[in-house]
Amino acid sequence: MSLIERDSQHLWHPYTQHKTAALPIAIIKGEGALLWDENNKEYIDAIASWWVNPYGHSNKYIADAIYKQLTTLEHVLFGGFTHEPAIVLAEKLLAILPTNQKKVFFSDNGSTSVEVAIKVALQYFYNKGEKRTTIIAFENAFHGDTFAAMAASGISFYTQAFQGMFIDVVRIPVPIKGQEQESFDALRKVIKNNNCAGFIFEPLVQGAAGMVMYEPEALDQLIQICQDNKVITIADEVMTGFGKTGKTFACDYLAQKPDMMCLSKALTGGTIPMAITTFTQDLFDAFYDDDINKALFHGHTFTANPTGCAAALASLSLLETSAMQHNLVRINKSHLDFKKRIENHPMVTATRVLGVIFALEIKTETSASYYGTLRNRLYDFFIENGVILRPVGNIVYILPPYVITDAQLQKVYEVVESALEIV
Repeated sequence: MSLIERDSQHLWHPYTQHKTAALPIAIIKGEGALLWDENNKEYIDAIASWWVNPYGHSNKYIADAIYKQLTTLEHVLFGGFTHEPAIVLAEKLLAILPTNQKKVFFSDNGSTSVEVAIKVALQYFYNKGEKRTTIIAFENAFHGDTFAAMAASGISFYTQAFQGMFIDVVRIPVPIKGQEQESFDALRKVIKNNNCAGFIFEPLVQGAAGMVMYEPEALDQLIQICQDNKVITIADEVMTGFGKTGKTFACDYLAQKPDMMCLSKALTGGTIPMAITTFTQDLFDAFYDDDINKALFHGHTFTANPTGCAAALASLSLLETSAMQHNLVRINKSHLDFKKRIENHPMVTATRVLGVIFALEIKTETSASYYGTLRNRLYDFFIENGVILRPVGNIVYILPPYVITDAQLQKVYEVVESALEIV
């Protein structure tokens, strides 16, 4: 019996309608930017397996760090205990994060890092005796699938089954070029009319919305409005963190600094689930009290898992190498060259590039649904041609591992160009 047949007997896959979806592809091996299925067909992983794997599959440097940690201390509870990998990781992260970030809280994945941030924003005001219960988020945001993260997300078909069960979230327009003032005005109005605790945003790039991009100056203005009104700001860098925008963090483009940051995905180089939420000292101090009820009663079984910390430390070391920094520049230049080549194609209505992120919008007569026919035809075409890309409706994006070769990247571009001819 094949792996796919065995899979179909027991497994339930994410974001999948199993009655209509094609069977999954059974992957048996990965190396660098490549994956191989059980029939030995080769694929270029052009989205770094949901944006988690910048340093390539089966990275020996990270694997060696994990092995060394596993043979020393694989795990210990973090309630009442600590260990050196967590301490060193916190020290190294805080040294490269915006300077106002002072405290680190560990969890499991991007959704839980957001869950922690939203709980802290709400409890911060509760601890101070002030009732603020509204969270502000962008339209078409995506922050994860746990409940508070899902409430802050704005892609309706993900959340429509749970309407009426969420915390209070009010949305404002994304300040894309030409619509900045509308976004500023909407934020001021929301703050005036609601008891707002926090504003959560994907800085500069909305990933699941189709790599929608906006300028740092606009986000600076939104953060300033929040600061003027004592609304806590939360930068969800789960997707954008660790080099994807061309800087270590998207917030490095900003003049203003968020109060909290959420990190995951590339944190451990795609090896072990781990997430981090970071905070200013002021936020931490609101929980530091003789009253035990003001503590943050939140935790996970694998909080600060030492093996995950070791993987994250190895990943940070790789990111800081001159070779990896050169790769960020190299991929960005290739994307810009491809943008120039493709932007006037009759089937392309828009192109976007930031760092290693490339996106293009395909011309359609009607709006393309998120998992509609166009998206599925494109996805199937890419897979047939040995490239893993997951279009968002009519938007095709590329976000490759930083170790992708020039030849592999050119093949990805060529397959995308060919796909435009079948639309």
